This record gives sequence, structure tokens and C-alpha cells, in this order.
Amino acid sequence: MNSFSWLLASRVTRSIGIMFVTLSSSLYLSALGLVPVQVGLVFLGVTAYIAGFSMGMGMLGDRIGYRTVLVIADVMPAAAILALALSRSVDVVIPAVIIAGLGGTAGGARGAFSPGLTALIARNWRDERERVEKMGKVTSASSLAGVGGGVLLSLHDYMPFGNINDYRVLFALASVLLIASASFLLRVEERKGERKTTRFMRRASLNYISRVVLSNTLSGAGLGLAIPLLPLWFKLRFGATPTEIGIIFSLSGLFTALGSLSATRIRFDPLKVASFTRLMNGLLLVTMAFSPLLPLAGGLYVMRGLNAGMGMPNRTAVNVRGVSEEDFGTASSLQGVATRLSQTTSGLSGYLMEEGVYLPLEIGGLLQMLGGVVYYLALESRARGVDGRGREGRTVEPGQK
Repeated sequence: MNSFSWLLASRVTRSIGIMFVTLSSSLYLSALGLVPVQVGLVFLGVTAYIAGFSMGMGMLGDRIGYRTVLVIADVMPAAAILALALSRSVDVVIPAVIIAGLGGTAGGARGAFSPGLTALIARNWRDERERVEKMGKVTSASSLAGVGGGVLLSLHDYMPFGNINDYRVLFALASVLLIASASFLLRVEERKGERKTTRFMRRASLNYISRVVLSNTLSGAGLGLAIPLLPLWFKLRFGATPTEIGIIFSLSGLFTALGSLSATRIRFDPLKVASFTRLMNGLLLVTMAFSPLLPLAGGLYVMRGLNAGMGMPNRTAVNVRGVSEEDFGTASSLQGVATRLSQTTSGLSGYLMEEGVYLPLEIGGLLQMLGGVVYYLALESRARGVDGRGREGRTVEPGQK
């Protein structure tokens, strides 16, 4: 197997474990007796923790290598998920869920992304079209593997150990999968990049990534309201069982994989694809909010997975288009941190769900739609000054390198 194949193998095994934990966390906390408001506050802690961890790992990756931080980002949640398997005490479970929440929200390719991945791909493959292709394959494989997380959740209803203990057995399996992912990463090669010359990042890189942050803040606020508690939303809105929820998210994973695979064959401008798909993601959430039937709401979420799959590889490439190579880790983490911090709206999601079950998806969807519009407007002018390899066109003065 070559280096990229080992990276794919890591994302596949990680996706199965992380997707199960992401889907089951809100259901498990509810089974332990927490009400939606309390579950929302736990996810507030998850997003805050992810923000700090991602920023630290991104800056560290610029200095010690992105593969190393990818390994750390697998080992730490693996230990936390093992704690979930070993204890049912709320005092242990809540901190463990927060640390294990490195998988973030319940998107189809959620297991693909961890601190350092975008930077590693950007460093190893310099051409923007090639970056889209590699990221498309990663998100496609991860989304397909994420179906396994939905399958694990579906198996919960057929296990003999009792509701709480069934979850704990499956948590143990998820922990093993993340350890396997970390071991595969040790076989991944990383091209030597530019030496870090600044404490933080270059001014040009900061200027570009600040435009990405503006859009991500709006979209992230919408995602925080709508997505982290979505499995619980299906349960409260339609009385869905873990098996039904698992089927919906498994199908979403399949369609996300299909969307990511199709992204490698799309020849439209990556910025336009990324902006349009983000807009559609929000519109589909708003439509889900008013769906009267579980099959319709589930079907719309599956279609959202297809749309999101097409957008992710293109958006990932665009996000580092105007960033200096030495700043890949810090820049990708900074835009990720902005997204995570804005997703602290998940703390409000449980409250909104108790006030009106449709509110988290309605408001969250509208915010994501606005984020798609702002993404295009903020980056369109910059896109004209960047070549196909993701570098800004500029004149090199004498003595400049």
C-alpha cells in the first residue's frame, strides 16, 4: 500500500468509530436521564473543547508535522471512548463525551476530518485540482465507512445486555477502531514543507483566512443549532428508534460518499460549487424542520448528505487557496476554530427544541444559507488573484524569494 492508501485506511476505520459515537452520544446521555437542555450544554462543552484543541494542534503541526497531530487526534478520543465503555457514572461520562467529541457534528464524512488533515493534503499535493481529487476520495471513503457507525447504532436494539450496557459494549469497539486508525497513520508519508518563519502566520494568509472565518462563523452557528442533537431531534419529533435513526444516517453516509466521489469529476469553479452546496445545505435543513413524516425528513437529510459530499472537497481546497504553505496548519485550524466556537450555539439547541421542536433546524438552516452567500461574496474577489495551484499571483521584486 502507498502512503495515500494508508491515509484512506485510517479515515475509514476512524469514521466507523467516530460516527457511532457522534450519533449515539445524545441518545446515550438521554438514556442516562439528561433532559435536552442538559444534553445541549454538554455539546456546548464539546464544541468549546474542539475549538481549543484544533487551534493548538494546527499551530503545533506547522512545527512538528501534520501526521503527528493526526495521530494525537486519534489517540485522545480513543482513550475517552474507552472511558465511556468502562463507566456509566455521569461524572465520568460527561467529560469523556466532551473529549470524544473530536468527531464534531453528525455529518456524513465527519470521521474524515481531524486537526492536520487539510494541511497534510495541501502540503503533499500542491495543485488545487489534485487537492480536490484527494480530498474527494478521502471524504467519499470516510462517508461510506461512516455507514458502519450507523449500522453499529442499529445493532443496539438487538443486543442482549440492556439499553445502557449495549451502548458501552459498542463504545469499546469504537475505541479499538480509533487505535487502529492511529496505527495506520504511522505509515503515512509527509512531504517536507517550508520552514515556519512567523510565530503565528503571514499577513497575506491571515487576510485570506479571515474571509473564510466570516462565512464559517455564520454557517457554524447554524450547524451548532441544527446538527449535534439531530439524532435526538428525530427521536423527539417522530418517536424514531435507534434502528431507524441508524438507517437514516447510514443512507446519508452512502449519499455523502457518492457526492464526494462526484466532486472529483466536477469541472466547475470550486468556489461556486462550495458556495452553492452550502446554501442548499441550509435550505434542506429548513425544509426538514416542517416535514410531517419521518420518511420525508429522513429522505431530505439523505439528500443533504449528497449535496454536502459534493461541497466538502471543493470547500477544503478553496479554504487554503490563498494561504502560504508554512501556514497551512495554523490557517486551517483557525478557520476550524471559528466554526467550532460558533457551534457553541448547540447549548441553545436543547432549549429551542423544548420551546418548539422545529426551531433548531429552521433557524440553523437559515443561518447556513446566509453563510453560503457570504462565502461566495467574501472570496470571489480574492479568487481572481489566485492561480490553479492555490498561490497568489504577484510580482517578485529583486531580492525577494
